[in-house]
Amino acid sequence: MRVLVTRPQPDAQATAARLAAAGHGALVDPMLAVEAVEARLPPGAFDAVALTSVNGARLLAARPELPALAALPLYAVGRRTAAAAPAAFGAVHVAGGDGAALAELLRARLPRGARLLYVAGEERAVDLGAVLAGDGISTELFVIYRTVPAKALAGTTAEAARAGRIDAAFHFSPRTAATLADRAEAAGVATYFRHVEHLCFSANVAKPLAAAGWPTRIAAAPTEEGLFALLGG
Repeated sequence: MRVLVTRPQPDAQATAARLAAAGHGALVDPMLAVEAVEARLPPGAFDAVALTSVNGARLLAARPELPALAALPLYAVGRRTAAAAPAAFGAVHVAGGDGAALAELLRARLPRGARLLYVAGEERAVDLGAVLAGDGISTELFVIYRTVPAKALAGTTAEAARAGRIDAAFHFSPRTAATLADRAEAAGVATYFRHVEHLCFSANVAKPLAAAGWPTRIAAAPTEEGLFALLGG
């Protein structure tokens, strides 16, 4: 089976290598690129740090504020984000893989009146500040990166779609999924993607693909393992 991988680098290449090890082919065409942005840490003291993405975890490691933050407990949305987090953090708590699970973990661990630093990108799948406001937890946003959409499909991707050489596609985020649908339409190959199995992290990720009329399947858990399990289904 040949699988299209559209997530940003370096994760796209890591997924491609895992596909190869499992006996599948991979076509890598990242629909987003990650860029660090200038940011100033919100003033004041914090009780904890939250991370909801691998990209945020990696870029936090290069921030000058890290030594001051590493003494705080870190709350990660899932195992991959926790694994990518800077080793300087001594206490790392891992949620079940999505924003709802992270919010539940934070409610359980942080007292009312706590102040949380949410390290994130310009676009976020979950608004922790809104979710936790009713629990008396104050959330300050620290935006350290942005994701920039690809200008077009790679020529090799469009050619493979026309030739029917893409059997499945992995979709990790709503934005990569929406970008693929838009760029495929612009390249005149959207109809060919109706013959591809679109394997998605969640129902939210699947929405822009379903809107394009493409068939989608949802992983039992929002993890890469969940997507790989769909390949055998």
